[in-house]
Amino acid sequence: MASSDIDNSIAGRLALITGASGGIGGACARSLFLGHTHLALSYNSNHESVLKLGESLIDAYKTSNPSCSPPKITYHRADLSNVEETLKLSEDAKAEHSKPVDILIANAGFGKRITDIEDIPLDVFEHTLNVNLRAPFLLAKSVVGHMKQQRWGRIVFISSISGYGVGLNGCHYAASKGGLTSMMKNLSTRLAEFNITVNDVSPAMIGDTGLIPSGNSVPGLVESIPLGRLGAPQEVANVVTMFCTTGYMTGQSVVLAGGLNHK
Repeated sequence: MASSDIDNSIAGRLALITGASGGIGGACARSLFLGHTHLALSYNSNHESVLKLGESLIDAYKTSNPSCSPPKITYHRADLSNVEETLKLSEDAKAEHSKPVDILIANAGFGKRITDIEDIPLDVFEHTLNVNLRAPFLLAKSVVGHMKQQRWGRIVFISSISGYGVGLNGCHYAASKGGLTSMMKNLSTRLAEFNITVNDVSPAMIGDTGLIPSGNSVPGLVESIPLGRLGAPQEVANVVTMFCTTGYMTGQSVVLAGGLNHK
């Protein structure tokens, strides 16, 4: 294939982003929207936050592209621990946009910090796996048919450094994120022939997400990070955008951790 035939454009594509009301999901939405991508934003309970995000995105787009109409944004409530609601997301997005999903950003996650295995209830273990692993599986399953048909697709999972066996959380969270990275690597080999890329970002110590305490509230937390600060949601979004606009990259897990050792 000649370089002139390579299509890395995300303009006019439809991206489904789960967990869009949170810091990382919102940052991913902003980066893709300013790249002229239509958005289907999924949330569970924080309807007001996701609406405010949409309003801010439209304002930002009009400022940077005053002569252009902004891409379309739709909002979709779904409990990702529920199979039917999860599977319905891609169909709802397709119906409201009159086109199927081209880009999947599986960002929504659940993490209840319990470090001792003896203290982890079975229902917490199962809920963690359902949201963090089963839901991305169902979402990918629901969008991949169209991607195969058009021979173009981008699937990005938001995993975690805990999937490598380190981090602040317990084994239930580590198992869910480790499974996510393994699923990504397997899918990347199966879907490459259809020009569908599958990758993940594995962050650690990202601020403004609600998943970790602020650096000031835990003595020594920031000092434990070689770069001496928490990461920003936009820095995760930068990697996600790179995956979406770089069709030659697949099967990769990028650890975004400020220099923390994950080996």
